Amino acid sequence: MAGKLYGIGVGPGDPGLLTLKAKTILENSEVIAIPVKVLGEHSVAMDIVEQVVDVSGKKVIEVLFSMNPDDDVRVQCRAEAGKLLTDELENGRNIAMITIGDVSVYSTYMYINQFIEEAGFETEIIPGIPSFCSGAALAKLPLMEGRESLVVIPSTQDGDLLSNALGMFENVVVMKVGGSSMQKLAEAMSEKGIELSKATVLSRIGLEGEYIGPVDLSKEYNYLTTVIIKKK
Repeated sequence: MAGKLYGIGVGPGDPGLLTLKAKTILENSEVIAIPVKVLGEHSVAMDIVEQVVDVSGKKVIEVLFSMNPDDDVRVQCRAEAGKLLTDELENGRNIAMITIGDVSVYSTYMYINQFIEEAGFETEIIPGIPSFCSGAALAKLPLMEGRESLVVIPSTQDGDLLSNALGMFENVVVMKVGGSSMQKLAEAMSEKGIELSKATVLSRIGLEGEYIGPVDLSKEYNYLTTVIIKKK
């Protein structure tokens, strides 16, 4: 009997935010799959899981998803990742593939879910709490109220995307604001006449080095940084 693939969002960092359903499936799965950009890299998602689930005796495999700008290379890499997983499923083993935050929010898992389903195997997606929801709760900020709108964009690298979002929506969530992105965000807000005080930084939520507060351009932020901009 073939195994089943579960895509599991493990939340932003605090292991207490892992859902009961996710914990149960992780405990009952024979294989845990970890998406990585480079083989051997550190997995924040696995750090979260290991705090609440005994993974001893489970097979842990890395699933490589290349960030190569060449579309053909990325497609080939996903096909190889799919083959790695179908081999386990064909042997009757259930797989829990983990991803930080929620599976449906900028997650590589969704590419593999389609591949596995087209290969004839059963899949199930278990949602997790995304960083901007957890961070908004910690900052005691409403993401939207009344008839307000909300948009979520991936980073500030695309200046036009950020500018349009700031112009059209009352509430803007910008994810993966690492490196020089914070400076670009501040400049875009200034161009739109939006005070920098309207932005709240949510960095490394639930992890060591967590920061929740105003934009500080003297600080360095990594890709696990989200900014909520509330124009009102």
